[in-house]
Amino acid sequence: MDYSLYLVTDRCLSKGRSSETIVRAAIRGGVSCVQLREKTCSTRDFLKEAYLLKTVLEPHKIPLIINDRIDIALAVRAEGVHLGQSDMPLCDARKIVGDDMIVGISAESVEDAVVAEQQGADYIGISPVFATATKDDIAPPLGLEGVRQIREAVSLPLVGIGGINANNGHLVFQAGADGIAVVSAIVSADCPESATAELKKTIQRG
Repeated sequence: MDYSLYLVTDRCLSKGRSSETIVRAAIRGGVSCVQLREKTCSTRDFLKEAYLLKTVLEPHKIPLIINDRIDIALAVRAEGVHLGQSDMPLCDARKIVGDDMIVGISAESVEDAVVAEQQGADYIGISPVFATATKDDIAPPLGLEGVRQIREAVSLPLVGIGGINANNGHLVFQAGADGIAVVSAIVSADCPESATAELKKTIQRG
């Protein structure tokens, strides 16, 4: 798995453009992983969107991760599912998806990260690294020092998310992350392809 440039979709921030349009542009820009996050649509609409993105990503061998919904991930044969601290516990999720599906876990503290590793997570999303307006139900920012502390505590791949952009992404890598996850930095960009390419540059700096 290449978690280096991890796009999380958000139709509310896409300026009226479809997730398919955003993702196709991000592919051209060099995205390495895509998470479909849908908080407001119906199950059928979520499923339809997941099938569509799976079709778009598969020829490029870019993995599709589904946020929260294990049933959607299984239905479309996504490569993985991402769970937050208030979602289904990892140990129960693993009983459903088995060992073949990637399971990522959001960690808001060193303790969260250690538990996730002990329970068999495949990667950890450090959330949030910096302050962000993308979500309003998150913990205080961990900062770069928080990334360093989690890096010292676990050996799993780490993906930082929250307030990350082309100006600060390299710092997250330097603090010990293996990838950066972004929402608005690509989804809300006037040109998502160019924005993705700029983020690739910050990865190289890191």
